Amino acid sequence: MYYLWGMHGYWWVFWILIWICFFSFMMPVRRTTYRQMQSPLQVLQRRYAAGEITSEEYEERRTRLLRDANMK
Repeated sequence: MYYLWGMHGYWWVFWILIWICFFSFMMPVRRTTYRQMQSPLQVLQRRYAAGEITSEEYEERRTRLLRDANMK
């Protein structure tokens, strides 16, 4: 079996690895830092400020979030 590939097989592996490395560096990397991540309460406040939820929904969900946070 080895005589079918010889050094030719190693060159195929070499070029495939080169292409994989090339495309892995060319693809955009999604980087999120700790500061960019939002807590559930911050998301809730943003949605309330944007008018996506009502005052009653905001208070209910805020109370539930704070209660669940205190249980941990």
